[in-house]
Amino acid sequence: MLLNEELLALATKAPEAEIVQKLAAVLRQRGWWLATAESCTGGMIAAACTDLAGSSDWFERGFVTYSNAAKTELLGVPAALIARHGAVSEPVARAMAAGAVTHSAAQVSIAVTGIAGPAGGSEDKPVGTVWFGWCVGDQTHTEHQRFDGDRTAVRAQTVAHALHYLHDWLQSG
Repeated sequence: MLLNEELLALATKAPEAEIVQKLAAVLRQRGWWLATAESCTGGMIAAACTDLAGSSDWFERGFVTYSNAAKTELLGVPAALIARHGAVSEPVARAMAAGAVTHSAAQVSIAVTGIAGPAGGSEDKPVGTVWFGWCVGDQTHTEHQRFDGDRTAVRAQTVAHALHYLHDWLQSG
């Protein structure tokens, strides 16, 4: 896995095109579709994917679920789960990733929920806190990261990490 400094360096160079091409090749090879469920990135992962010509061969859809209501209505994340753990939490990221697969024709998903800033952070969940969920079939992985920088940097690092992690997971088998 990449370190935060490496992710920031990659993100500021707009490396998404290279990793998206690699991810697209893996998804095409397997005949799989990708869906995204994004909160703090507001569709930036879907945009990075669809910037690649021919993405309609492997990118199924993107859900921008910025509000808690959208997470519940579009992805089926239980409102009680959000109330219990907060929108920026492991259980919500896991439910978002699973919901993106359930509510699409995709076999694979990326989900992100976080606090990009500059406001909204707390002692327990400071600005830069992001929970990730990746779902492939019936397997879901989650991970927490804490990114440094301003809103733009946090969101760029989130996009880069989400794409790299999924590519690496799919490549590992």
